[in-house]
Amino acid sequence: MNRAEILRYLRTSSKTEDERLLSLIDECCEEVNACVKPKTLHRIFDCEVTADSLIIGDIVFKSKRLADTIKGCRRVCIFGATLGTECDRLLRTYSATDITRSIVLQACLASKIEEVCDHLEDVLIADGMSLRQRYSPGYFDLDIEENRKIFEMLELTKRIGLTLTDTCQMVPTKSVTAIIGIEND
Repeated sequence: MNRAEILRYLRTSSKTEDERLLSLIDECCEEVNACVKPKTLHRIFDCEVTADSLIIGDIVFKSKRLADTIKGCRRVCIFGATLGTECDRLLRTYSATDITRSIVLQACLASKIEEVCDHLEDVLIADGMSLRQRYSPGYFDLDIEENRKIFEMLELTKRIGLTLTDTCQMVPTKSVTAIIGIEND
């Protein structure tokens, strides 16, 4: 995990010399690495991009910002990623017993899920794909409700154990869904 990124999540300078904090970050990183069970699932889809939408078959994702991000792409990668349920249990435990550790753990987990997403992108790039920036439901004008479509398209609950609440929050909480435009070959 990236210590500078963890410190950024904690709104602390990456140049901090606070040994207590740095030690706590190291301890939490060890706990995270011991408990996470990352799972990812992705699929590549042919698509059409209009001025304000991404269209995959008969599924429409309405978002001008997303359309601008992937303008010109004829394919997209849609993925889900999760760190697993053990992370949520660990967070609940520390939230009740050690709030400082729980805050640092939260930052470490955020860094870890980003690392998992970055790794998936690296795999796609190694397969010869040129990618645009990933874009998730809840960003700007892509409604969080669009997660429902992604969950259905990828069968995330059945295939990697990721579930969606009535308010479209993901469980386990340290999870991501995203759309990535693939540059035309």
